[in-house]
Amino acid sequence: MNRVARRGRAKLEVGMTTTDGPRLDGRSLALLLALAVLWSLSFVFIKVAAAEIPAVTLALIRVALAALVLLAVALASGMRFPGEPALFVRYAIMGVTNNAIPFALIIYATGRLGAGPASILNATAPIFALVVAHFVAPDEKITPAKLGGILLGIAGVAAMTGPHAVAGLSADFYAVVAMLAACFFYGLSAVYGRGFGSIDPAVSAACQLSAASLILAPVALVVDRPWTLTMPSAGVILAVCALAVASTALAYVIYYALIARAGGTNTILVTLLIPVGGVVLGGVLLGEAFSSGEATGMLLIALGLIVIDGRALRRLRAARGSVRPAP
Repeated sequence: MNRVARRGRAKLEVGMTTTDGPRLDGRSLALLLALAVLWSLSFVFIKVAAAEIPAVTLALIRVALAALVLLAVALASGMRFPGEPALFVRYAIMGVTNNAIPFALIIYATGRLGAGPASILNATAPIFALVVAHFVAPDEKITPAKLGGILLGIAGVAAMTGPHAVAGLSADFYAVVAMLAACFFYGLSAVYGRGFGSIDPAVSAACQLSAASLILAPVALVVDRPWTLTMPSAGVILAVCALAVASTALAYVIYYALIARAGGTNTILVTLLIPVGGVVLGGVLLGEAFSSGEATGMLLIALGLIVIDGRALRRLRAARGSVRPAP
């Protein structure tokens, strides 16, 4: 067998990693878990801050402060910003599809459905990303493993939130539609964000959040009239700062890095892990006990991620093939 043939055979024996396109390797999974922790913490910060700051104004402060932090870091580090006007238009589209529209829809839907049903619907975002990517990204096609893993993850989220949350999905048709629409925009933006893979993640995050700030500012001025609000307490100010710096600025840097490394459909799997992060943080920070439904849900989500990753299943098939008796 010549050298070229041996190289080709070696690639086939390695498996799908050489031809499969974006996938969850070890580093990508670590980034995904970090992103899930940061966005799980955001619910704690939002709960504290929302007691004194209206929703739209809070969203504006969140993205604007995060944008200022990232712009300062990028400028101090000498990072280069893109000069093409078309790119800034694309960042504005990301600001609309990944911040302004879904934030507003989720606030509306969660207020009517409650946190449990909303979290179940939020877990459908990977399905929307998978469908969008199937038609626009040649290396992120729908596969039985991806679809099956996502459905296992959604079942896990449903098990964690309990039967009352599942029953609540029929409570308000328009709220359900609003939440599904938000998930569609999340899925769309995760796939659309792949186009910025050659740009530093901190620069991409700064540009997107700056665009979102410009979009949300007039809405907040009209809806909340922030100049009429009282000065928030010190605890709320600390929560807002943590929300902006950790759960927004840092989180979106990781988000763009993960999209560039693992692809949009793998990145949006974070929506399956956020409920897990909330439960774990509740146990660690608040002393809340795990229920059997939460434990079952975590196992289903973990199994779904294993199926999507595919390496364990390929190794199992290879092991079975190696012990098959000779004819």
